[in-house]
Amino acid sequence: MLGRPERHFPSIHIGGTNGKGSTCAFVAHELEARGWRVGLYTSPHLVSATERITVNGVPITETAFAQWTTILKPHIERLDASFFEATTAIAFADLAARGVDIAVIEVGLGGRLDATNVLTPLVSAVTKIALEHTDYLGSDLKGIAREKAGIAKPNVPFITGESDPEIRSELVNEAKRRGAEPIITVDTTRRSRKDTRLGLLGRHQVANALVAHGVLNTLPKPFGPVGKNLPASFATAYVPGRFEIRGKWIFDVAHNPDGMAVVAETIRSARPPIRRPLHALVGIRNDKDWRAMLEVLHPVVDQIILTVPPSIPVMQRWTSGDADRPSDGPFGRPSVEPDFERALHDIQGGAETVLVTGSFHTVGDAMARLPGFAPVG
Repeated sequence: MLGRPERHFPSIHIGGTNGKGSTCAFVAHELEARGWRVGLYTSPHLVSATERITVNGVPITETAFAQWTTILKPHIERLDASFFEATTAIAFADLAARGVDIAVIEVGLGGRLDATNVLTPLVSAVTKIALEHTDYLGSDLKGIAREKAGIAKPNVPFITGESDPEIRSELVNEAKRRGAEPIITVDTTRRSRKDTRLGLLGRHQVANALVAHGVLNTLPKPFGPVGKNLPASFATAYVPGRFEIRGKWIFDVAHNPDGMAVVAETIRSARPPIRRPLHALVGIRNDKDWRAMLEVLHPVVDQIILTVPPSIPVMQRWTSGDADRPSDGPFGRPSVEPDFERALHDIQGGAETVLVTGSFHTVGDAMARLPGFAPVG
C-alpha cells in the first residue's frame, strides 16, 4: 500500500542478541561524518516512540508519526499487524519520505521472521548470540544463531562478530545456505588497540566497534570502505542508556544475563573507579531470567532494589511472590519495592552513584521522571 518504501534507499541490516544498537550507532555516526544523509531505525525506545526513527540524529516528529499512523490504521486493523510491524512500516515510509541516502536498520527480534527482514541490504551483520526471548526463539543457542542468520541474503555480504567458535560456525553455515557472499568473521576478542577511543563506555564496545568497522569496510563505493583504523567518529558516537553516566546516575538497558555480565565487568574496570556506595535500581520483565541477572550484579554493587517499571505491560510484570521463590545461588531474596516512584526515591538514600538497569522500560521510566534526563538527541 505504501509502495515498498524500503526499496527507495540502500540499507544496512544489523542483528544479534546484544550490541546491535551500539553497532548501528557506530555505523550511522561514521556515515553521517562522511557527509551522507543517514536514516536510523532502532528499537525499543526509552521515553518516546519517535526515538526509534531518526535522520542524522533528528527523530521523526510526533505530528509525522501521528499522520503515518492515521494513514496506516485501517490496514493495521485489517491485517491485525503488531505494534512493531506497524512501526517498521512507518519507519521505512518516513525514511523514504525524508530522502535518506542510506539507512541503518536494527533487527527487532530474531531475524528470519522479523518485520525488518523484507530488506535486501548492502550488508547484513550479526553481532553476537546469547539467550533471550526463549519463548519465541527457544533455549538452544545454535537454533537462535540460525534464526539470527536468517537475515542473510543471496549475494549480499554477511558479517558476524560472534566469538564462540561453535555458534559462529552455525551463523556462517546458515548464511552460506542462504547464498550470502562474501561471509566475513570479525575477530572481536582483541581488547588492546591503539585506535579504540570510543564514545560508548565499556570494553565490550570494542567488539561492537570492530563489527561496525567491518560493516563500513564491506560497503561498496561511495559509502565505503573507511580504511584500516577505526574511524575517528567512533569517539563521539552516542546511544542513550548504554552505560551512560550522567552525574551520579548510570543508565544501562541490560535485559538478559549476558548483558548484565557486561554491566558488572564495566563497573569493575571503570577508570576512574565508580564512586561508592553504588546502589542499583533493577526492573526486569517476568519473562526474563531475572534471578540470574541479579546474581551477576550482586557482587559489584552495595544495594539492590528490585522494582516494577510502570511501562511494562501487566502480563509481563512479576509479583513479590515471584521473588519469594528459593534461590540456588548465594544472593537469596532481593529487596523488593513494587511502587516504581518510591523505589526511585529510596534507591538514592546514602548512594554516591545510582545504577538504573534491567530493561529499556526501567531506564526509560526513570529518565522520564528525572528532570532533564530524557534521551539526548
